[in-house]
Amino acid sequence: MNVAHQQEPAANTARPVYVLRGVNKFYARRGIHALDDVNLTLVEGSFSSVIGASGCGKSTLLKIMAGLTPPSSGSVMLEGKPVLGTREDIGMMFQQATLFPWRNVLENIVLPIEIRDGKRAAKEAHGRARELLAMAGLTGFEHVFPNELSGGMAQRAAICRMLVSQPSVLLLDEPFSALDELTRDFMNMELQRICMERNATAFLVTHSIQEAVILSDVVYVMSPRPGRFVEEVVVDLPRPRTLEMMTTPRFGALVDRIRSQLDEGALA
Repeated sequence: MNVAHQQEPAANTARPVYVLRGVNKFYARRGIHALDDVNLTLVEGSFSSVIGASGCGKSTLLKIMAGLTPPSSGSVMLEGKPVLGTREDIGMMFQQATLFPWRNVLENIVLPIEIRDGKRAAKEAHGRARELLAMAGLTGFEHVFPNELSGGMAQRAAICRMLVSQPSVLLLDEPFSALDELTRDFMNMELQRICMERNATAFLVTHSIQEAVILSDVVYVMSPRPGRFVEEVVVDLPRPRTLEMMTTPRFGALVDRIRSQLDEGALA
């Protein structure tokens, strides 16, 4: 694997939180080798992304990390413990907000706690949920129902729901891909702000090179199936990132480097 030689971000000096070693995934009935010897270390407070062609195994990797499906071989460790199923310290967010329409925003946010610990615990978590809503700019929308929210507001509420159980790591499966470009840019900046405020460790699956670069400390480029990391690009842009950085030569050079790796993989 070719490793970038740019200046390492400060987060790389932090402790490892998520460690994957030799992860493979086979679907024997379909004769598919989805992932090939994936090794990954996420350190505390870092934001990393994986990018690759459709069908390369990005979402499969995320499901393995979330404990939704087991690897065929290899190890997945979070906070020093093996990931053998879904866990409270893993937060996951999908392309759609998937808020329950019959529950208001506050009720949707505390739902994971209600499912896990019961209604009394959920009620006790209302204070934490309101703090998250304030952080996400949704104060005053506690009792609004999902059909009254814009797409961006619904996704911000989904971020709050992901954070309410205080997970160690955030797994993000193209959470803003269904939004228009302006809203998506705004939500990316909001996601960065929230992650920085909470020193969150985040891992993003995306098809957008620009999104990966503007958010990440490290971008992992994945080969076509069987998916494996062929490039690890360190993004040395200062934080907090701004949308204006997307017009700079350094940003353009990073985008071109990742695009060239994807093009090489497609032709291989």
